[in-house]
Parts: sequence; structure tokens; C-alpha cells
Amino acid sequence: MAHMVRQAISTSDAPAAIGPYSQAILAEGRFLFLSGQIPLTSDGVLVEGGIEAQAKQACDNLKAILAAAGLSPANLVKTTILLKDMKDFAAVNEIYGEFVGENPPARATYSVVGLPRDVLIEIEAIAVA
Repeated sequence: MAHMVRQAISTSDAPAAIGPYSQAILAEGRFLFLSGQIPLTSDGVLVEGGIEAQAKQACDNLKAILAAAGLSPANLVKTTILLKDMKDFAAVNEIYGEFVGENPPARATYSVVGLPRDVLIEIEAIAVA
């Protein structure tokens, strides 16, 4: 069986992992799996405000991790958005649309019972180098 090459990607421009996980894993030098990002600043401070502020921070965190791997939102192929309340769907679409740009990746959005630190949103992603 062949050995898979995997590399942890980390940046101080996004919040440090708050558990036993990496900010992202680059697999085989091609696939970047980004852990779910919640609206924490790079200092680990929870962003105040509503869904717009929280969605923007989650997207900014993803952008910082992508940059640490030499990538951008244009490299995203799949995202998953977890929302505390589906009523925030339209507002999140506005911010998310600006983040992903012209050719958005495939996406799934779910409403969940709860998220870490009782935030309103979490976004995870997969990108290709």
C-alpha cells in the first residue's frame, strides 16, 4: 500500500485550532482540506455582532489559511456552511458570494442545533492546488 503524503498547514493570520485538529491538511500536495472556521479573530477573540460580521470573519479565516498554502478562494472546490439559524441564509449568501467570486465551488448548507462557542456560523472547505 502506498504511503499518502500529508502536510499540516498553519498560519497565525487565522485563529489557532481549539482542539486536536489542524487548520488545514494538504494531501498529496494537491488537495487542501480546511477545518471548519468559526468567527474568531487570529487572536482567538470571538467577533461581536450579527451574522454578517460572523460570516465575514469565518470567510477571512478561510482566506488566510488558503493563502498560507499559496492558494485563494478561486481554488475552492467544495464548502459546507453550518448555520445556527436558517433565517440567516440570505445574509450569509451575500458575504459568501463576495468571498468565493465568479466561479463558486459546490456547496452544502445545513442548519444545526449548536456550534462551538455558540457562534452563528461555521464554514469548512476543500480546495485543489
